[in-house]
Formats: sequence, structure tokens, C-alpha cells
Amino acid sequence: MTGSILFQSIVFLAGAILCVPIAKRFGLSSVIGYLMAGMLLGPFILGFVGQEGEDILEFAEFGVVMMLFIIGLEIKPKSFWQMRKIVLGMGSIQVFGTIALTFAILYGFDIEWKLSLTVAMAVALSSTAITLQTNKEKGLMQTTYGTSSFSILLFQDIIVIVMLAVLPLLSNLSDGATVETNGHNSHTSFLENLPLGWQALSIVSSIILIIVAGRFLVVPMLRIVAKSKVRELLVASALLIVAGISFLMELVGLSPALGAFLGGVVLATSEFKHELESTLDPFKDLLLGLFFMAVGASINFAVIEENPLLISGLVISVILIKAIVLFIIGIIFKMKIDQRLLLMVGLAQIGEFAFVLLSFAFQLNIFEKEQLDILLVVTALTMTLTPILWIINEHLCLPKIGTKESENKPMDDIQVNNKTILVGFGHFGSTIGRFLRAHGISTTVLDIDSNRVDFLRKMGFEVFYGDASRMDLLESAGIAEADYLICAIDNPDVALGIVKKVKDKYPHVKLLVRARNRYDAYDLHNIGVEHIYRESLDTSVKMASDVLHFMGFDRDATHDQATKFINLDVRSLKRLATTPKNGKEYIFKAKEEIAQQEKLLVDDLKIGSSRVGNS
Repeated sequence: MTGSILFQSIVFLAGAILCVPIAKRFGLSSVIGYLMAGMLLGPFILGFVGQEGEDILEFAEFGVVMMLFIIGLEIKPKSFWQMRKIVLGMGSIQVFGTIALTFAILYGFDIEWKLSLTVAMAVALSSTAITLQTNKEKGLMQTTYGTSSFSILLFQDIIVIVMLAVLPLLSNLSDGATVETNGHNSHTSFLENLPLGWQALSIVSSIILIIVAGRFLVVPMLRIVAKSKVRELLVASALLIVAGISFLMELVGLSPALGAFLGGVVLATSEFKHELESTLDPFKDLLLGLFFMAVGASINFAVIEENPLLISGLVISVILIKAIVLFIIGIIFKMKIDQRLLLMVGLAQIGEFAFVLLSFAFQLNIFEKEQLDILLVVTALTMTLTPILWIINEHLCLPKIGTKESENKPMDDIQVNNKTILVGFGHFGSTIGRFLRAHGISTTVLDIDSNRVDFLRKMGFEVFYGDASRMDLLESAGIAEADYLICAIDNPDVALGIVKKVKDKYPHVKLLVRARNRYDAYDLHNIGVEHIYRESLDTSVKMASDVLHFMGFDRDATHDQATKFINLDVRSLKRLATTPKNGKEYIFKAKEEIAQQEKLLVDDLKIGSSRVGNS
């Protein structure tokens, strides 16, 4: 009974519900909560999860695949192409630099060269799941570090294909043996016995198939499903897309995560982009949590007990080797010291694809079962230690290193006098800051990207480095005495968290908050934010107003109509905010609101608007 899927599901869900809130209560990452739950439930502590851990880990890795698909959806193909230089540059230095350094150290200790090279390849990989999930939670995806870490991880997902292809060349199996010699299933593809030319052709054909299918098969299919107005079919379609791409990639020996990412990029320009994101996001988060728990459960404490000094030395050595290479990358690409520290901490662990690489190497008899157990434990421990290293870096290192104060005056001396605090100084926030400065308004500006901070200071802006989601930073910036907080960051989850904290502790501060779209605006309105600014609303209405003017409508009249349209839309948003967004009730009410807006504008146009002759 305890081995049934139902019992295992209950155990994992209960573990997550108990451990994750405890971790968050102490200000820790949710990843730590999941890892702790896995360790407690695993066969070496409470024993609720037995030898099924490996199967759970394989299933849970589907969460990593989903995450890459959703990230692909968020990237425009044009911007993805523009990233190619940083992906190849940073990624190749990190992977080959780590392999070279690790191989040299292991070979120097008289470790057999095949084993040394295999371990070096595994060490070169970092955890996409842990790094990107942490970056998302901390709002770091758009920073210099966030872009750099994503580029390196993307290169790793590509190069793991080459690593899996190289492993059979290192095999110690006899000519008549197969990869099942050690009693495990093979990770090789059905193409393995084909000539290299045919393998290459199959791989290229698979990538082309994803691109063509995304354009001419998937989108039309989603349109048909959308017309049925059956939501569960859309959920099934989204899962089918991800599972189908992953299966195709595994079939030809490619990384499922890489294939999913490519599929997401292809569909990024479709009208179903946001619907696919919102549909898959709950599955992604749940499976990622399961993945972290499976990693925690896979830590073999018996191996640690037998080899404590060896395991400790290997874990520390891995983290130091990767940190050294990443620090050098930061120097080469002229990253600020704090961004380099983030890169070192964020990518210092061995990644989830190492589980696949090491298991395949064991099947090829490159090393023994005892060696495999030690390497798997080291991999899991480096992943487990990453959130702890984040905490150490945030509380001990970053406060003392980096861009913390102005070049002219200490930050505290300036901030107390400013009644306006602006959080986020990207394209959106810098426009606000420039306009306020032009009118003589002194503003305390906070941004989490130190490279951007230094660049803007050279342009004459008074910008300060810091994570505005931390209340202690806002307090040092003078939030207690401020009258206005302008939140211009582009991460809706982080913005929502900041707003909630400020509303609870400093209700006198007037909040003006950026929203990426209508759905983000609903969330802000529902927690009591009155002044919400959708980044596309005013611009799109102005564009429509200009079109009318070019067609012969009076400019003053169209300007008045544009203002009324925006006011009507804001009132409509407030009325729809509490309605569930996925049901028929929302569709019905939204259609009513649109019809009412159009009727009011048409009536008003008949009464007060004048049209110029078309001649």
C-alpha cells in the first residue's frame, strides 16, 4: 500500500504543504522547503519514500521541461537571436573552462582519464530549475546577472547533447556488451546505430519540424480548441504540445528541455502566448516542487555516513571550481562585483542533467556503483546548498560589496529628504524619473541591477543599488517619511509583494504601480491599490487617436474621446477585478462592459464630436 501512486502523492503533497510555508516563514526560498521535505520523506530519515525515488525524479524532470517552454514563450525570436553571442561566449567559457579545470585536478590525483573526463562534464552543468526559479522569486530575470545566468544555462542545455554523444566513446564495455550490462535501461536514442550524417540530418529535421509544426499545426489546433470553449481541452492541448516536443527530442537524442525552449520561442508570437503561460504555470510550479523534493529524497545519507570527509571535500571542491570559473567570466564580461557574486552563487551547483549523464556513464561501465552513489550524493548536496549560499551572499557579502551608495554623498543623507521613492529604473522607470527631474522633483531611485546603476550614475542620475523587495532597504531609503512610492519594475510578482509590504506597514504612502497587463492590474486592484498604470493602455489609445486624426477626425475631439475611453476602461477594470478570469461569467461580463463602453463613446461622439471633411 505504501508503494502505491496514491500514497506517494499524499506523502509528497503533505510534505510540501508542511515544509514550504515553514521555509518561507523564516525568509528562506521555497526551494529549501521542497528539498527539506524530500530529505525528511526519503528512505534515509522517515522512510515514506523508498526506492521509487529514481522514477519520481524522472517524472519530476518534466517540470524543468515545462519551465524552459514557458521561458521560451516569454522571449521574442528576434531577441533570442540577438542573445546568440552572449550564449556562445559566456556558455562556452563556463562549460569548457570548468571541464578543463576539473579534469586537470582529478587527473592530477591519478584518477583514470575516462572517469575524470566524465565527472568533469557532469560538474560543468548547473541546475536550470534551481537557478531560474530563484531568479524569478527574487525578480532577477531582467538584471545583468539574470541574463548572463540564463545564457550560460541555455548553452549547457545545448552542449549536454554533445556530452551524451561523447560518453559511448569512453565506454569500458566489451564489444559484445550492451548498455544494459549494469541492469539499467539505456538513455541512448534509436539513432545511435545510424551513420553520423543520418543522425545529423534527423536532428536538423526534428528542429525544423518543431518550427513548422508550431506555425502551421499547433496554432490552428489551438484555434479549433479555443472555439470549443472547453477549458480542460486547452489544458490538455498545452500539455500535449510540451509532451510531444519532449518525446520528439528524446527520440533523436536531444535534450527535451532544449526542444521545449525552442517550441516556446516559436509560439512566442502567437495569440495563445499568454494563455499557454497561464495554463501551464501551475503544472510547472507543482512539478518543479516535486523535482526538488525528489532531489532531496535521493540524498543517500548512508553514503555520507561512510565517507563524510570525501563527500565534504568533493562538495566544497565542486563549488570552489565552478565559482572560480564564473568569477573569471564576470571579469571578462566586465560585470560588477556584486553581479559576479550572484553568478558564482547562482550557478555553483551541479545540475539536474548530471543525473542523466552520470547514470548513462554507469550503464557504459565507466565507473562502479559505489562511485555512482558518491557522485549522485555530491550532485544532490550541491543543489541543496545553493539556497543556503544565496542567504549567506545576500546577508553577509552583498551588503558590504557592490554599488551601495552615491559617489558624492552617502545614500542615507539624501534619502531622508526625498518624499518620492521610485523602484525600478529600466525603460519605463527612467521615463518617469526624467520627467520628474525636469520638474524639479527630487526622487530616491532604487534598482537591483548594479551595472545599470553605475551606467545611469555616469549619465547624471542619482540611482542606488538594492533589492526593493527587502523592507529594510526601503526603510533605509526613507519609506517611513515618504509620501509616494512609484513601483516601475517589470516583474508583477515582485511588484505585488512590495506593494503588500508597504500597504501593511506604511499605509500613509500613496502607491503608484506599473502593471504589465489587465490581469496584473486585477491583482493590484484586489489588494486595494488605487493608482494602477498599465504600460500599454495610454500608448495604444493614443495610437488609435492618431489614426482617427489622420482619417479626418478633429484632433481635440479625438483627444477628449481618448481620455473618456481610458476613464471608462479603468472603471470597467474595477468592476471586473473580482470576477474569476477563466469562467463563462467573466466572458459574459467583459462583453457587456465592452458593449457599454462603445455605446457611451458613440453617443458622446454624436453629441459633441465634429468631423472634418475628407477632402
